[in-house]
Amino acid sequence: MTRIHVLGGTGYAGTHLVREATQRGHQAVSYSRSLPDAPVEGVDYRTGDVLDDAFLASAFADADVVVSALSPRGPIGDEHTFRELVATAAEIAADTGVRFGMIGGAGSLLTEPGGSRYVDEPDFIEEARPESLILASVLDDLTANTDERLDWFFVSPAAEFGAHAPGTARGHYRLGGDVLLRDADGVSAISGADLALAIVDEIERPAHRQTRFTVAY
Repeated sequence: MTRIHVLGGTGYAGTHLVREATQRGHQAVSYSRSLPDAPVEGVDYRTGDVLDDAFLASAFADADVVVSALSPRGPIGDEHTFRELVATAAEIAADTGVRFGMIGGAGSLLTEPGGSRYVDEPDFIEEARPESLILASVLDDLTANTDERLDWFFVSPAAEFGAHAPGTARGHYRLGGDVLLRDADGVSAISGADLALAIVDEIERPAHRQTRFTVAY
């Protein structure tokens, strides 16, 4: 059993992650501002402010892996605040020896090998651009981190991912690196359930250290 603690465990990605972790026999603890309307059975929910250093540090106590499913919205919506929050979490992870995962976005992925970033394409959804750029900056920060004690991974879901495009669980997925994955019809998509499947697989069988990977059908 692995102790998996999730920052933002009541949001879309976080809820799927704690559910998958619990169903597979792991200990799942969620850290969020409020309790969910529909708690997942077996999940330990703890509430507080991730900008409070003591609350953030408590997420790393007795954890094997901490995964951030936080999005740059609300009180943590500006770039400086969000990047500092993730930097603090990464520092705590390095100091405690806890593995640190970050669920990001698809915007930082390249549209093709050697091509432009998806977020820089003219057809990228304009309303999603600010958040995507912040998450891309977080990936840059993690990549530039030279602390060898920090065991991190960053996962970019496919382009079609989120509560607006929930999809259904298929029980399979494909992995990639820095290039956006599309299926035979040109669609880049992954459901919340199958992203969680991929992340728990990565936790059980680590294959990506200090790097980013992407998940799609």
